[in-house]
Amino acid sequence: MKKGNLFDLPSPLPAAEVFEALIPDRGVRIERIVSSGQATPEGEWYDQARDEWVALLQGEATLRYEDGRVLDMRAGDWVLIPAHERHRVERTSADPPCIWLAVHADMT
Repeated sequence: MKKGNLFDLPSPLPAAEVFEALIPDRGVRIERIVSSGQATPEGEWYDQARDEWVALLQGEATLRYEDGRVLDMRAGDWVLIPAHERHRVERTSADPPCIWLAVHADMT
């Protein structure tokens, strides 16, 4: 049996984001991401092959889309990002750190 707690944080928090696969990827990937002040490097964009449903469980963050849209997120917010929709993480809170739950699959 594999189990855990989504709110348990590594101590101390590392300088880089933490990506933790919660189940093996068999067409659907579910992961927990812990961010503590990180952002996508300037000029870089995520362009993912699968749709991503992501929920922010703790903290605050801002996503920016290549077309100029900006999405401010707080705990409890979620968004479905279609495959190949170029986006980036503009900011994440450090106190409290962001805890994300992300599901990657073909959904649309």
